[in-house]
Amino acid sequence: MKLFDELKWRGLIDNVTSPEVEEEINNGGLTFYIGTDPTADSLHIGHYSSLLMARRLEQHGHHPIMLVGGATGFIGDPKATGERNMLTPEVLQANYDALHKQIDALWGFEMVNNLDWTKNISVIDFLRDYGKYFNVNYMINKETVKKRLDSGISYTEFSYMILQSLDFLHLYQDKNCRMQIGGQDQWGNITSGLELIRKKCGNDVKCYGLTMPLITKADGTKFGKSETGTVWLDPKKTSPYELYQFLFNTEDDKVIEYLKKLTFLSVEEIERLETSLKEEPHKREAQKALACEVVRDLHKDEGLNAALSITQALFSGKLADLEESMREDAIMNMEKIGAPEGLTLLDLLISTKIASSKREAREWIKGNSIALNGVKVTDPEQIITKKDAYIRNDLIIRRGKKRYYCIELG
Repeated sequence: MKLFDELKWRGLIDNVTSPEVEEEINNGGLTFYIGTDPTADSLHIGHYSSLLMARRLEQHGHHPIMLVGGATGFIGDPKATGERNMLTPEVLQANYDALHKQIDALWGFEMVNNLDWTKNISVIDFLRDYGKYFNVNYMINKETVKKRLDSGISYTEFSYMILQSLDFLHLYQDKNCRMQIGGQDQWGNITSGLELIRKKCGNDVKCYGLTMPLITKADGTKFGKSETGTVWLDPKKTSPYELYQFLFNTEDDKVIEYLKKLTFLSVEEIERLETSLKEEPHKREAQKALACEVVRDLHKDEGLNAALSITQALFSGKLADLEESMREDAIMNMEKIGAPEGLTLLDLLISTKIASSKREAREWIKGNSIALNGVKVTDPEQIITKKDAYIRNDLIIRRGKKRYYCIELG
């Protein structure tokens, strides 16, 4: 199977600007770029598929350039829901530095900052040398802009398209970069960049664009959000254990799609996992494979082993066997509830609203459904103090097999 056919099989091709893209991708040797703005100090799991796409192309002889938008980050790519909050120069610089370090450590791509070639452009030069090539009617018909016409869009965000087009032009002229890739919501920005290149450099220029489908959950919402918030690639913001759990809990009707888009597993291995999913869904082999592959790729064997150790400890109740750093990871993003020490277990369950009534709490305790730090407790009158804490002043209560709470004793 040729590379382009494999990318289609994996569901990674949404649209291309020319039929020639298929041949260019199969042949190798193409310099391309992918961009992101420094709106946070870490990439999140939603970025992961795009960055894997860049690595897939790199492995077949193409050269990726990662653009972190130090300039476009000041402006903000238009959202369908409204204007973005503008970040300060200090926050943007800190975010840029963090992303640069993260991308270099994880993928080692060549990186560029569009602030380098835009910071010295005057307003007059911007309007004459670039704005002159953009027709307003053309710009307002772009999908991202069109969605905002009724609610209103500032000239600042309206001009984002021009700035991103300038990026493609600069990289073509400076690095012979001939393709931009991005999510399907970037189609308008990519085609605008191609138009600018043709108008400035001639119609015979061979440059291309490729977009990828956005990854969503089964309910159509954005991929990358958990109950506790965004799933980050930085292990200090989202531990390898939490990332493992997020992926392990993938819905059955989405897990094969994620395996295709988020791993390098072969066609044969994914088809085997798809068969397992259909015939023995209770084994969750596909989910385990997805979680293991992604966590190992991002956090190496050390991160995966820690995630598996915490998972096993929480399942078996042997929490005391975990090292201190793993204990921290286990509670990092648990639901946390404050409570005074000195309460009975029964009163603690009521005061934290884990149980809705004393009757319910007693039933759970007597039925061996409540565990403290992994150890089942059957005495409803047991006094809970800071001496019972799992780590610092935090106590882990498990209700049933899957529901965990982190109680912060005051």
